[in-house]
Amino acid sequence: MYYLVSSFSNELPWSSCQNNTWSTDRCWDYSEGKTPPNNSVPSTQEFFDRNVLQVTTGIEDMGSMRWDLFGYLCLAWILVYFCLWKGIKSSGKVVYVTATVPYLLIGAFLWRALSLEGSEMGLKFFFQPKWEQLLEAKVWVNAAAQNFNSIGIAFGSLIAFASYNPFNNGLIRDTILISLVDAVTCILAGMCVFATLGNLAYEQGTTVEEVVSNGPGLVFVAYPQALAKMPGSTVWAIIFFGMLLCLGIDSQFATVEVIVTSLKDGYHHLIERYLKRHEVLVLLICFVSFIFGIPNVMEGGFYYFTLIDYYTAAISLMYIAFFEVIAIVWIYGADRLARNVRDMTGSLPNVYIRVCWLVMAPCLIMAIWIFSMIDYTEPVYNNVSDGINYHYPRWAILLGWFFASLSLGVIPGFAIFEIIKAPGDTWVEKIRSSFKSRIDNCPCCQKSLDEKHEAHRLTDTVSTIV
Repeated sequence: MYYLVSSFSNELPWSSCQNNTWSTDRCWDYSEGKTPPNNSVPSTQEFFDRNVLQVTTGIEDMGSMRWDLFGYLCLAWILVYFCLWKGIKSSGKVVYVTATVPYLLIGAFLWRALSLEGSEMGLKFFFQPKWEQLLEAKVWVNAAAQNFNSIGIAFGSLIAFASYNPFNNGLIRDTILISLVDAVTCILAGMCVFATLGNLAYEQGTTVEEVVSNGPGLVFVAYPQALAKMPGSTVWAIIFFGMLLCLGIDSQFATVEVIVTSLKDGYHHLIERYLKRHEVLVLLICFVSFIFGIPNVMEGGFYYFTLIDYYTAAISLMYIAFFEVIAIVWIYGADRLARNVRDMTGSLPNVYIRVCWLVMAPCLIMAIWIFSMIDYTEPVYNNVSDGINYHYPRWAILLGWFFASLSLGVIPGFAIFEIIKAPGDTWVEKIRSSFKSRIDNCPCCQKSLDEKHEAHRLTDTVSTIV
């Protein structure tokens, strides 16, 4: 939102070092030459660090509140609230906009990116494999994390939204379609990114590797630098950051819907008694989430944000996904799950899908999670503007693991709780009984079968009468 609003100007504010309160002597205005001088800092980086974030020297110094970012944070949650306040019907209508408009913007941006000089350098870097890197565990961990984040695996959003589908919905078709659309979208977005980075490398007389950056640095440093070089830069900046806003809101309200659906399913009677209305529940969730987001928009908030992102992205998702697969496929049972699918779709899942359920998925997820633990290194924040690599203090590392434990600790905690209250005279009997599913038959499937039998009975009755 900050960058989108800043784009509505005759000249993009990050495109120059001149007459800016946030510029330093090291600021490099790339419009003056192709090759940056030694120890220089691009104007886009200084704009991001010193104007947008006004970043402090470390997480020990949180500084004061960035009130403009605080306002945008508040506005973001207001948008999320009004996307969800009327329930799944309102969010479904919003998705028609937030999920389709970005494709139009990606198409326009891809057309422009491919026409830039040097774009072929970026595309070559993007599509040319480096086979030797497949031997590195970190590559597989990052690839899995990308799939989990991109499709939404283990976030709960797929389960929450799927619960609103008709019982006989074609779930196999939907699964394949979502996977294919996601893959194509990732390729198109990757072409936009690397074609633009290729142009950036061409302008600076360097390689694509030198201008590639990870995380927010790509979106808020490298991309604005490329946008400022384009003819009609203001228009393209508005298109780009407008697209990011749509995608961000889309992902955010999908995540919030998980919390709303889970609370309504688990505490339906309490919510009806005390909160009365769906709108009040959504307002409460958005307000609490807004409060938890406030530390991120302080001057030292980016250190806090980086810490949360590092410890909750890949580590927690793999862990949660592994136990989801084990609980559903091995405890509830792959055979019963297959029969549920048959009741819904009319046919059993093929052998390949059942082998994936039982063996391939849990083994692959566990292997990737173990490798992510083996390759674990403590987070380091690269403060480019100050020219230092910031190492987090020990208490901050412990805080990061605390964030991770909020999701990691729930599973063993509830496992112990279930074992304690499970029937049995000995601990062995308790553990054995706790590993048995309490669901003998899916109630929805049984209801569907009863309806089918009733329909057949009525058909037979009518045939007899005729």
